[in-house]
Amino acid sequence: MKKLKNEKELIKKAIIEGVKYGEGRGVVEFEATDSANEKIEYIYRLLVHDKVIQAIPEDQVSQLTMKHKLAIWASKMK
Repeated sequence: MKKLKNEKELIKKAIIEGVKYGEGRGVVEFEATDSANEKIEYIYRLLVHDKVIQAIPEDQVSQLTMKHKLAIWASKMK
């Protein structure tokens, strides 16, 4: 897994866009007290469920791989 050039910024963008996506669908309402890790996991699972992104094999799923996958997703947005 090759780290992206501006991965931290892309992860922040992915969280913002993922929250909009989930709340826009009406499936989740995030609280201010939700940690970034909780948001990342929920957004990742939602996008996989909706077939927006391809799933990582379950034995390889970790916070790091989910962040990387969401950063790639965010990098493809306009």
